[in-house]
Amino acid sequence: MARIVVIYKTPKDAAAFDKHYAEVHVPLVRKLAGLRKFEMSKGPIATPGGPSGLHLIATLHFDDMAALQKALTSPEGQAAGADAGVLAPGPGDVQILMFDSHEA
Repeated sequence: MARIVVIYKTPKDAAAFDKHYAEVHVPLVRKLAGLRKFEMSKGPIATPGGPSGLHLIATLHFDDMAALQKALTSPEGQAAGADAGVLAPGPGDVQILMFDSHEA
């Protein structure tokens, strides 16, 4: 299974971010071909030491890296990527990680 994890820092206007994310971004993500599962955090994101400065973490699951790459390069993937730039316009506002996962 391959995954992409998208980590958003806390935005200046969390309510506007949440509204845009739910009404615009989630529908774009759900259109990605090959998407097997879509998870996102709810509520504050904390570390064992306290607040993290993070607002939302989304995890998208695909069968393998080839399916993930195909989804990201598709028109739907390009639209979702462009919209992520609207949600997180500043440098360092979003971090994106892609990886194969294996059960141990």
